Amino acid sequence: MNANVTDEQIQQVAVSAKPFSLVQLRWTADRHRDGADAIELEHQRRMVGLRADGVIAILCPVLSETLAGVAVMTVETERAEEIMAEDPCVQAGMMTYEVFACLSFPGDTVPR
Repeated sequence: MNANVTDEQIQQVAVSAKPFSLVQLRWTADRHRDGADAIELEHQRRMVGLRADGVIAILCPVLSETLAGVAVMTVETERAEEIMAEDPCVQAGMMTYEVFACLSFPGDTVPR
């Protein structure tokens, strides 16, 4: 940790914060229903497409039996809710989702 961060540096970062939406996807008990693999593939195709379109800035599938993934979306929370309600896994009852308003800092990325 860099202990030499000044109050001014914190303020500079804080003023650059922009609104985003954080989506949390959770698996349900119907995750392994008949036809689940095909439905999940369509979910993946859709999420990767949203990423390619810039609607999802960061996409993080989670290797868990409960948490399916998280995504940082570049749209307002209301629009993120609409988008996720149309997700194939959500519509099939295999996943649920929550959308949270959040702030992040333009230019932040995950390392290569």
